[in-house]
Amino acid sequence: MGKILIIEDEIAINKMLCMNLGLVGHETVPFTDGEQVIKRLSGDGNADADLALLDVMLPKADGFELLELLLEKKIPVIFLTAKGDLESKLRGLTGGAEDYIVKPFEMLEVIARIDKVLKRYGKRENVFHIDDVEVNAAERTVRKNGVELVLTMIEFDLLLLLIRNRNIVLSREKMLNEVWNIYYEGETRTVDVHIAQLRKKTGLRIVSIPKIGYRLEVSQESRE
Repeated sequence: MGKILIIEDEIAINKMLCMNLGLVGHETVPFTDGEQVIKRLSGDGNADADLALLDVMLPKADGFELLELLLEKKIPVIFLTAKGDLESKLRGLTGGAEDYIVKPFEMLEVIARIDKVLKRYGKRENVFHIDDVEVNAAERTVRKNGVELVLTMIEFDLLLLLIRNRNIVLSREKMLNEVWNIYYEGETRTVDVHIAQLRKKTGLRIVSIPKIGYRLEVSQESRE
């Protein structure tokens, strides 16, 4: 997955972003003020990163000041900030940011927007190894202990959604919207049937969360 700079001065939000992005496989590097970022990126500083989540209101140097430096280092930027006025949004987007998310935010939405930017820059992960299962998103293949499994198109898309959001609970409605491309009201049994098939075929730990949906549980040791 990607290496992401978390530039956020509120410690609780910074830690929450790092934790949740880490759970889905991203590497995170936290910063709590603008000066730390400038030191990291100035001169011969290490600019190795795939994306930055950037707050606007930061101590010592605000997000708009840091945007130019990040772009010079060819690091795409998503603003994540409480400044939701139109002027700030336009300043961020016309200044070169890929996206602008206003607090409060939904973590799943942030993950999805990160995924889109990484995909746009060709940096999204395409091969996943979970326990004895290998999933190749580009080839649309799944192998268990080296033996290719036969999955339907829907089963593969559902598995890939679970993997890209591993260790995070996905509601049945979210899965229907993302995989079947519908906003579904009422019976969601179709998700349960496909999840049962995925469990049987792959042996992966897809845990049922009562009254909500499912979570693919992946240990730290099994990620690559």
